[in-house]
Amino acid sequence: MIKTNADISFLKYLQIIFFASVILYFGKTLFIPLFFGLLIAIVMYPTCKWFESYKTGKVLAITGCLLIVTVLIISLLALLIWQVKTFSADAEAIFKKLELALIQLQLWLNQNFGIEQQNGLSSKLTGSIAGILQSTIQTTVLTLFFFFLTPIFTALFLYHRRIFVQYLKLITPAKYQHQLDSILLQTISTYFSYIKGMLMVYIIVGILNSLGLFLLGVEHALLFGMLCAIMTIIPYVGIIVSALLPISVVWLETGNIWYPLGVVAVFTFVQYLEANVIFPKVVGKQLHVSTLAMLIAIIAGGIIWGVAGMILFIPFVAIMKIISEHIEEWKPLNLLLSRK
Repeated sequence: MIKTNADISFLKYLQIIFFASVILYFGKTLFIPLFFGLLIAIVMYPTCKWFESYKTGKVLAITGCLLIVTVLIISLLALLIWQVKTFSADAEAIFKKLELALIQLQLWLNQNFGIEQQNGLSSKLTGSIAGILQSTIQTTVLTLFFFFLTPIFTALFLYHRRIFVQYLKLITPAKYQHQLDSILLQTISTYFSYIKGMLMVYIIVGILNSLGLFLLGVEHALLFGMLCAIMTIIPYVGIIVSALLPISVVWLETGNIWYPLGVVAVFTFVQYLEANVIFPKVVGKQLHVSTLAMLIAIIAGGIIWGVAGMILFIPFVAIMKIISEHIEEWKPLNLLLSRK
């Protein structure tokens, strides 16, 4: 059977996608902070240029940009620490109530279903919690490592940006040289649109969180709802710690375990909506990328790089859409990626 040119091209693209995925997966320790640094550098580029317009010099301008990013990160960490301290003050009372609730559950199971009390249930639960905490700590250490490398890459990208642009011009085929500047400008605009879309997502998630907590009768529902939305920026740790605070408050106030379970249900449902509906729709609209392409990017990014991939693969798809608009051979791909 003779293969057509279309079949050969399709197989070639499949091979490229496969090998690129393998390289990205095994090289994630390098690529995640590298591309986060590139993302921040592109977003801070106009600010850096604004600083440089006042004759501050490139080094001082980059330092000013990094200070802005550092202040934002420190603010998030301070918010996280505040929530941990607030929760720890009520932790002892909460664990006592949890132990009492487990005993009552065991008695109810024994009375209604004849299931014998399991003395090891509490220890098993404690072991499960310990396993989750260990996984969370490992993720946090890796995240802090990325936080350390990311600003270094950001500074290098901003400092050597002209060299990188010249490099791109050298490797770009001659027939696309005149389109390169347009692609770069659109890329910067795309990253700004991405950040704008992210902010809109956090506002929508915060409103939904607050509405759910309000319906459950939780005091300060707006505060807790918005805090939980903001803290989702920090992978894993943010949502866990921010959810513990309203859970502990509602449990201490009501003494009924169904209310904390209701809070968990609200956050779980909103997180599901964020990942599968809100994020693809809102951010996709800002980037002019189809919802299907956004959802595939989120899932593929999660498989390859975890939470970081879910964040970074979205602007990658948007940039691919921009490039496909200027390359005739990529028009079919542009049709799939574009939001019509």
